[in-house]
Amino acid sequence: MNLVEAVRAEVAAIPAGRVASYGDIGERVGAGPRQVGRAMSLLGVGVPWWRVVHADGTPASCHGGAARELLNHEGTPMLGARVDMRRARCRWAP
Repeated sequence: MNLVEAVRAEVAAIPAGRVASYGDIGERVGAGPRQVGRAMSLLGVGVPWWRVVHADGTPASCHGGAARELLNHEGTPMLGARVDMRRARCRWAP
């Protein structure tokens, strides 16, 4: 499985109302956060890209800022303009 496929699988596994940081995904696929970001740009449609946020909970700024609206629609816990990472971070089974 290449990096893009591995990132796609991890992002697709994040449930609605939860998020993961670029670093969280990177730890799971053996890549750095920037590599994850580059791979995310190649995912295409049908993958919940908005569920991957910066480590401080800041949503992605691409797609005209649609991430915040999509996260709110899913009921993701927010602290102002950022995701409440303590409450919303996806906890994958070991």
